[in-house]
Amino acid sequence: MDKQLKFQEEDIIEKETFVVETKNKLEVKREILDFKTLMSMSEMLAKSTILPVTYQHRPENCFIMLDLASRMGVSPMMVAQNLFIINGKPSWGGQAVASLIRTNEQFSNVELNFIGTEGKDDWGAYITAVRNGKKLKGATVTIAMAKKEGWYQKSGSKWQSLPELMLTYRSYAFFGRQFAPELTMGLHAVEEVEDSNEKIVVENPYEKK
Repeated sequence: MDKQLKFQEEDIIEKETFVVETKNKLEVKREILDFKTLMSMSEMLAKSTILPVTYQHRPENCFIMLDLASRMGVSPMMVAQNLFIINGKPSWGGQAVASLIRTNEQFSNVELNFIGTEGKDDWGAYITAVRNGKKLKGATVTIAMAKKEGWYQKSGSKWQSLPELMLTYRSYAFFGRQFAPELTMGLHAVEEVEDSNEKIVVENPYEKK
């Protein structure tokens, strides 16, 4: 008779990141934690006043944040400070996406490249990097593209006030989506969600109708 595997709550194992000092360098390591320990850490973090308000007094949010950090192999504080909820979607800040790409060991010589004429529709940017000796080039983002996609004309759009920054963030987001979607765990950048015309309705399953 085949043995049946039975899983209980205490059998669930998660990987959690923590920072240790090795040879005078701070490095992010992973440690195997059981479910109860992870819950205990969530309860503790929920009491912190230096975390964003999204996590204060919300151990369930802290649990998700810790799980995401452990799967990515990054500091939980990095996730807490750079994960935003836009239109009901968890989204990374643009600078976080850039940081994940620039600090990842699979890439070297990561460069931001600008093309065209500043202030004109042909002004654009793209990311290049080297992986396994091969040079990679991300998709090019231009002001013309932003206008064609409707990002530029949206009310309150930062494409008009901060075009260089928006070109930078979007080019990193495109590169990550092309060559390393695992770095962002499939989540979009804040700028991508804000530029989207999609209307999202988030329903509370506990709310009585």
